[in-house]
Amino acid sequence: MRTISPPTRIDHRPEIDGLRAVAVLLVAVYHVWFGRVSGGVDVFLLLTGFLITGSLIRAVERDGRIRLGAFLSRLAGRLVPTAVLVIAVTLVGARLFLPEPRWRETLTEAVASALYHENWALARNAVDYLARDTAVSPFQHFWSLSVQGQFYLLWPLVVGLAAWWAHRRGRAPRRVLVAVLVAVFALSLAYSVVVTRADQAWAYFDTGARLWEFALGGLLALAVPLLNPPRTARLILGWAGLVALVSCGVLLQVSTVFPGYAALWPTLAAVAIIAAGTTGSRLGADRLLTPRPMRYLGSISYALYLWHWPILVFYLEYTGRTLASPFGGALVLALSVALAAVTTPIADRLVVLVHAGGGRPARVRAPALALACLLPLLTVTGAWTARMDAEQRRLEELIGDPLRYPGAVELVDGERSSYPDPVLPDPASADQDVPVTYEEGCNQTIAGTEVITCEYGEEDADRTVALVGGSHAAHWFPALEEIADRHGWRLVNIVKGACLFTDEPQRYRGEPYTECAEWNRGVMDELADLRPDAVFTTGTTTSLDTSAGFGEETLVDGYVDRWRELDDLEIEVVAVRDTPRPGFDVPECLATDEPSECTAAPEDSMARTSPLEDAALPDNVSTLDLTDLVCDPDLCRPVVGNVLVFWDGGHITTTYMRTLAPELERRLLTATDW
Repeated sequence: MRTISPPTRIDHRPEIDGLRAVAVLLVAVYHVWFGRVSGGVDVFLLLTGFLITGSLIRAVERDGRIRLGAFLSRLAGRLVPTAVLVIAVTLVGARLFLPEPRWRETLTEAVASALYHENWALARNAVDYLARDTAVSPFQHFWSLSVQGQFYLLWPLVVGLAAWWAHRRGRAPRRVLVAVLVAVFALSLAYSVVVTRADQAWAYFDTGARLWEFALGGLLALAVPLLNPPRTARLILGWAGLVALVSCGVLLQVSTVFPGYAALWPTLAAVAIIAAGTTGSRLGADRLLTPRPMRYLGSISYALYLWHWPILVFYLEYTGRTLASPFGGALVLALSVALAAVTTPIADRLVVLVHAGGGRPARVRAPALALACLLPLLTVTGAWTARMDAEQRRLEELIGDPLRYPGAVELVDGERSSYPDPVLPDPASADQDVPVTYEEGCNQTIAGTEVITCEYGEEDADRTVALVGGSHAAHWFPALEEIADRHGWRLVNIVKGACLFTDEPQRYRGEPYTECAEWNRGVMDELADLRPDAVFTTGTTTSLDTSAGFGEETLVDGYVDRWRELDDLEIEVVAVRDTPRPGFDVPECLATDEPSECTAAPEDSMARTSPLEDAALPDNVSTLDLTDLVCDPDLCRPVVGNVLVFWDGGHITTTYMRTLAPELERRLLTATDW
């Protein structure tokens, strides 16, 4: 990853080039062969803070101010052309190597990467239970560049305000800036520790949780002129820093504990290496950092970082592997280095041409170059997205014909027919076919604890039904909404991702799910106030643990106790048996295989008989089993009645849910005597 050199000449530090090389090699090697994160990106963030802070404070001391336009135009001219080239080539690769269902998401992330907000796009997905987490985006690595881009906009303001305050008070700008950076470091690190503990997936991409790394680099830039450790100390610092940096990814699971205080490990290791400087000793660690090959790798590290990830993603997709083989990984790295070696001098030549002569023309030519690169890219991505949207609208117009798209009706009637029309929803956009409650912000995220309620229908309706539970309760919303609309009921949505409606302790991705427990307590208080006529919720939960020869579908501990609490409140319960889980991404399977290859047996995720059948249930509980509206007795097909059943590996599409609404209505009214 490139860190921008300051515009004024300073003594060159060859060990920094070598440090860049070590960092980018750690990033690439850990990605390619170990599927882990190394901490190398944190070194780049620190180096960016180090170089940019030094550049800005020297500009203040030389000119008395920061020329923001010149600063940003220089950055744009250096960074944008290479980034746009990689994004454009990656889009071509996505078209060739990725299944069609991933194109829309890839286009969205391409735009986010080009406009430097990919970190926030990934942060939102990290806390969204419905977000796809089985497929790796070829633009995922742009998160760190987005964080850097946001830093480039913020830091001139920070340094400029510090300089202005110093001028007003008659103080030295460096002293005031030290105080400001110490405050930024302390506040950001404290925030990082707190948010990492509360929601590490979000914190990993949060710019606020990373600012302290830039501030630490800035403090180092201000301190370096004052540092003059003895030679022995420099030898120790250099080796301690290099060993700590290389071992970080081995000893820490960076992707699950960073940023927080754990990220002090690689950043302080880099501080030690820079503080050690060039020792001139054959025993110094800098002897490994300053040879010409290492300095060359450091000079192309920005492009190497950009290229290695999409090449790796396409290689894994093409080979069907989860990690690269020794030979395949070597090819990935070799191709990445080759592309970086070609693109870096081209980008450097463009910078030279843009800034030839200096002055105002250069400040105009640099952003013009950036726009000339960005606009065609944004135009192409917009046109591609618009074409997919138009095709989706065309297909949606066909859904009104029940003869073409019977969906679940085919299972009710027991008659199969061949349909010449395309499947709906289109597998390429199936992950958009989710309940409207997600778009309207009515479903609580993983990290949230507040009980969000959204009401549909008339407030004075004769009957109120509350839909409560996790995402496998949420996907019943489209069918229930149609039923409620026909009968004039009020439907209240109370859903939280991955959170079962029980007071028993739950876990999410291996960790205690305390947010779920707090949310559940709030739900009971809400229901006590709301007093709906009935709560519609999942009565079992399915899984893909086939160690017993069939799916580990269970009546979850605490479900019945919760239903008894509702009985005390005189609230009925409609407990629906959980739906099967194919265990693989169905739209992606359809994009690469025949439908016959994308099937699963109900027993893969479900018990042979419903656990609700023999359970001792309170009198207020009615049970529903609609498995026969989703699967044949011995087979779960990806498409039923020309309608796609699953939009991922276990959630039902909104389109399919609406086709089973009439039969759900009949069974619901029968079971409840409504």
